[in-house]
Amino acid sequence: MIRFSCSVFVLLQLTLSAARGQVVTENDPALRGIDVEEHAGRWVPLDLVFTNDAGEQVPLRTYFGRGKPVILTLAYYECPMLCTLVLNGIAESVKAMEWKPGEQFQMLTLSIDPTETRELAAAKKKSYLEYISKPSIDEGWRFMVGQDSSIHAIADALGFKYYYIRERDEFAHPAVVFVLTEDGRISRYLYGLQYKTQDVRLSLLEASEGRIGTPMDRLILYCFHYDPQARGYVLFAQNVMKLGGVVTVLVLGSFLFVLWRRDRRNRTAGRAA
Repeated sequence: MIRFSCSVFVLLQLTLSAARGQVVTENDPALRGIDVEEHAGRWVPLDLVFTNDAGEQVPLRTYFGRGKPVILTLAYYECPMLCTLVLNGIAESVKAMEWKPGEQFQMLTLSIDPTETRELAAAKKKSYLEYISKPSIDEGWRFMVGQDSSIHAIADALGFKYYYIRERDEFAHPAVVFVLTEDGRISRYLYGLQYKTQDVRLSLLEASEGRIGTPMDRLILYCFHYDPQARGYVLFAQNVMKLGGVVTVLVLGSFLFVLWRRDRRNRTAGRAA
């Protein structure tokens, strides 16, 4: 069975400063092919067929078109370190959220190892659902396996560059989570091994174009924007100033309206007297 001994790669990933999370080193040719080529705005092929953790062969579109954004991860289930760290990171973020997979958003994890079985997918799913510990989310996070051609097709669409190192019997791949719109368009790439709950929440709001969440959530999204250098959402000063101006006008208008009403009542009382 394929294994990924990735202690060196994790160190490289943790110290990486490039915004896209690219891993390139001249001293280790085995890592040169690892990269993420962002294709934001493009659609992924939803007709690709995978086998889910329940043993059902289904096209990807089964989990799209429901009015919910989708968190997608590419990993493999017997990876001893990096994949587990990525899945742990997104699971921790989702656990801390008020929203639930299957209600406000959908989660999908696809194995990049074509030799893995749906039993492995089911076992991995069981452990993560137990960790998140939220009721009725069985359909909200699906773990899937597939044929090599389908795996490469979805990876190419996402710009996820990985490869198998035959002499070490390993997969080399980047650490990234994809956020897609409900119709399968790539909305956001989230890099690293940990994902702030606020960043995940805002990326889902962004991908849903404000269709999920509360009016306050949409107001918060208006005040933030994604900064590739910071690898997260940061306050957008221009929008904050605009919002502050609107609030100032509303407060001043309300104050003037109160004064006008009071003056009108006083004049009416004076005429009556």
